[in-house]
Amino acid sequence: MVSQEQRRRQLAREKFLRQQQRRTSARRKANMRNSVIASVLGVVVIGSVALYTTGVLKNDDDKKTNASADVTPSAAPTSKAPDPCAKPAAGSIEKETWKKEPAMSIDTSAKYTMKLATTCGDINIALKTSAAPHTVNSFDFLAGKGFFDHTKCHRLTTNGIYVLQCGDPTGVGSGGPGYTIPDENLKDASLKGNKYPAGTVAMANTGQKHTGGSQFFLVYKDSPLPPSYTPFGTIDAAGLKVLDKIAAAGENTGAGDGAPNATVVINKATVTKS
Repeated sequence: MVSQEQRRRQLAREKFLRQQQRRTSARRKANMRNSVIASVLGVVVIGSVALYTTGVLKNDDDKKTNASADVTPSAAPTSKAPDPCAKPAAGSIEKETWKKEPAMSIDTSAKYTMKLATTCGDINIALKTSAAPHTVNSFDFLAGKGFFDHTKCHRLTTNGIYVLQCGDPTGVGSGGPGYTIPDENLKDASLKGNKYPAGTVAMANTGQKHTGGSQFFLVYKDSPLPPSYTPFGTIDAAGLKVLDKIAAAGENTGAGDGAPNATVVINKATVTKS
């Protein structure tokens, strides 16, 4: 017959064994959970690098022929600097689209300029009419229709490349005029060493040839890019100061690629023959 003392010791041993089993099980689960978390983080980091290096100025949705902002992994938002820009002018965004590129109506031997009257200041652009006639003709047509008026500049990059992207009536990088235009001027003398110099205005595209629409980007600092985006204009010194002000306010992801913190809206776009 088991004595009371023996029984007490037996119960103590059983309790100890149960505790050890629970601790071993808990450690095993924790190790498994940590392994899963590490794997997921690894995939996110690899995916982030791939997206940034292969989709610099491409589509959110490749099915839309003239969209141009890719999805960028979110980072913890940083504290915003004060908005350096004014409130947008009253008005609504043009919803009309067209099925084909407009007929050539500009004088390709003449000089044209485009003025972007934005909430952050005026940006004046000398257009490369003879080198990019289809692009300049399209912008002349769209500006005349008020297509760019009241639209947001939806994307700012501040790391690796340095551009402000505009021209999308949807404000998210997936819109366009309904037609596409051919690539032009990809051998421009300014595009040396796979670099788009500060002051360049160029077309965004889907990453495929001849898929430019209405979205374009303004380079505010020399940016390493392959010559795949039609350069069609040059920003004046005052316009570059406006872009520097916008860039200084940062973008909303903290990762160097997102919507600008500044309220950047094109109140009015005008193309003028000089």
